[in-house]
Amino acid sequence: MIESLHSPHIGRVKALNSSRGNKERAERAEFIAEGLQCAREALAGRKGPVVKTIYLTQSGKDRLEQAGVDAAGSEVVMVSEPVMSAMSETITPQGIICICSLARSNFEELRLNGRSRLIYLHEIQDPGNAGTILRSADAMGVDAVIASPGSVDMYSPKVVRATAGSLWHINLYTGISLNQVTTQFPSINKVALNAHGEKSLLDLDISGDSLAIFGNEARGIDAFLDSEITQVKIPMSGSAESLNLSAAAAIVIFHLANS
Repeated sequence: MIESLHSPHIGRVKALNSSRGNKERAERAEFIAEGLQCAREALAGRKGPVVKTIYLTQSGKDRLEQAGVDAAGSEVVMVSEPVMSAMSETITPQGIICICSLARSNFEELRLNGRSRLIYLHEIQDPGNAGTILRSADAMGVDAVIASPGSVDMYSPKVVRATAGSLWHINLYTGISLNQVTTQFPSINKVALNAHGEKSLLDLDISGDSLAIFGNEARGIDAFLDSEITQVKIPMSGSAESLNLSAAAAIVIFHLANS
């Protein structure tokens, strides 16, 4: 068991969790997944990122065992509670931290089936929004989530936590421009959520493959919209001026998944 607060293992985890962790994550092709829910999905998942090392306190080990999670296929490192606290970003650590390898998905290998549903995140900055949208996409059976260059790091700790394990259930592609998507899939139906859209989401009828585009929280997506993109708005009969991006995206994703 590791008990020293000077252990290099602490530095390894904190480097991936730090404010500059996106560079570290990219260079090492690793990221952090913390807590029972993420660990359970990561260890049980058959696709997506793979768990390389899992740090456990005794209480964390007990949680995994009680949940029926088998960590035998990964390197297990036992640590003391103070060491776990030094590693963790959460106020009350669950005693479980996984170091996972970044998924190396090739976007050019993505194939459509005639009713594929894809999500495109254009320069989304808020990690909570990004993770929650990915979680909604997973819940609605979306085929892939695609993030543009300049979007939040989809493997940052806050995004990973917000996905609540869905990161291991859905195809994720990062650093992909909208032009790459439309070049690869020239006939895909493109829909953009826009508060100024002329078409109501309720009037949207999509057949065939579709791509739902969600823009930056502050700037939206007006700058790159063209005539081939259907702009839709969510009709609201209440008094709220607007919806949080992740809430609005969930409504659009649900509609597309059932159309």
